[in-house]
Amino acid sequence: MESQVRGGTRWKRFAVVMVPSVAATAAIGVALAQGALAASFSVSGQQFKVTADSLQGTGFSQYGALDSGYTLDGKKTVHPVAVSAFKSATIKGLCQSVVTPDIPILGNVSLILKAGGGATPVEADNLYIDLDELSADATFTNIDIGVAAKDATKGPGMKGGGEQANPYGFAQQAEKAELTGVKQTAWATTAGTFKLSGLKMSVSTGVKECY
Repeated sequence: MESQVRGGTRWKRFAVVMVPSVAATAAIGVALAQGALAASFSVSGQQFKVTADSLQGTGFSQYGALDSGYTLDGKKTVHPVAVSAFKSATIKGLCQSVVTPDIPILGNVSLILKAGGGATPVEADNLYIDLDELSADATFTNIDIGVAAKDATKGPGMKGGGEQANPYGFAQQAEKAELTGVKQTAWATTAGTFKLSGLKMSVSTGVKECY
């Protein structure tokens, strides 16, 4: 589910940003009892922060792209991103947060989602993360650097959709990727299936982020 801005008062803009996130989270909570589900997270015109204790992925590829979105006042924007793609991934200690600023009366409002903090990690396949900042300790197995994006066959392929990417642009790929102490800012996350064990969500006033 991608949020869309249609203008109006600040309260309407706030609802457009926050309600899809809450609705998506509620849908995830129901789906946990039924198995995995397809998922797409984006916050219109805003970055969100993600941390993880560890991410272990197979079939990794990474390439540059442009993501399009909307600001809170309905203006279209374009963001340069690095797309990190995994055929499958397990994530421990996942945290995702987004802050919506300057809400009348309330001020800043924060939404935080956590999962995979117990014995069962988050599981995903065909996972794409559109990010513009990342820090982690990383280990890659059988890595190829400098392949064309269209030739990165170890990963799940180029995402497509609203993303704009040059199929002949620079890319890298690896059979496996292991990241620990992950901190990143992202514009979108999509997955063919996403299973969030131990899901917890909170909405509160003030600035509260994963890092």
